[in-house]
Amino acid sequence: MPQLLAAGHSVVGLTRCAHGATQLAAAGAEAVRTDVLDGEGLLRALAGRRADAVIHQATAIEGVPLRHRDLHATDRLRDRGTTNLLRAAELVGAHRFLTQSFFLGYGYRDHGDASITEDTAFAEPTGHRAFDRHMDSMRSNEHQALNTAGIDGIALRYGMFYGPEPATRRLATLVARRRLPVPHPSGTTSLIHIHDAASATVAALERGHAGEAYNIVDDQPVDFGAYVAAIADHVHAPAPPTIPGWLLTPVPYMHALMVATRISLSNAKAKRELDWTPHYPSYRDGLGALRFDDSERR
Repeated sequence: MPQLLAAGHSVVGLTRCAHGATQLAAAGAEAVRTDVLDGEGLLRALAGRRADAVIHQATAIEGVPLRHRDLHATDRLRDRGTTNLLRAAELVGAHRFLTQSFFLGYGYRDHGDASITEDTAFAEPTGHRAFDRHMDSMRSNEHQALNTAGIDGIALRYGMFYGPEPATRRLATLVARRRLPVPHPSGTTSLIHIHDAASATVAALERGHAGEAYNIVDDQPVDFGAYVAAIADHVHAPAPPTIPGWLLTPVPYMHALMVATRISLSNAKAKRELDWTPHYPSYRDGLGALRFDDSERR
């Protein structure tokens, strides 16, 4: 939101709680208390307002999800929440609609060394009930945003967020307390600093092509184990313990995220069409700019 305001946009932010409303007002936005999963309540809350665009960034994820059920609330936001926000866009007269998508919609599997572009099939069924629940929600989210009549929709396929945000702080705390072992072998993931995700969102709002999806990631995919080790180094913690990757098999989502998935996304389309480049081209650059307090080192 600060980058939207800095670019000259007026912002109306949706929140469910008084604390969120206070934060939005302090940042310079107009706050509206409502729940995007309550379709009729959302329309009542926005009655009489006008807007040029809707940016759907709703999520219920507060840290790195390690179990399938950690994503179920966000699955609902990607599906029913998108439906409700598209109805809200019609109400307020907005034609531009940006939605938060996710790089793992390409599949929780080994993609090899290939660089994944936006032409790669997205959110295909897997035959695995738990994973397909997530795939179904991501497919619904993008399909609605990109195919609703009268809407110039754009899907932003963000990498795994890191930076001054709760998931990174939680990882730092776990690493500092030696409670997050590194599996061997580890998978490969694609990251995006939270500030670069915001700048890409502003760029997509202003220059993105309707009906398109964009991979929003940095320039350097990273081995998950190397990323955890880099966090440990940054918080001056001992090297994390190593465990065989198969030990995570009883926790299917955690195993898929940290061990089984190798995925390297290309950001070339976003750079070319959005005139955007990440300020932090690699996780090393982004971690180097982070500051953790003492409680996150204990």
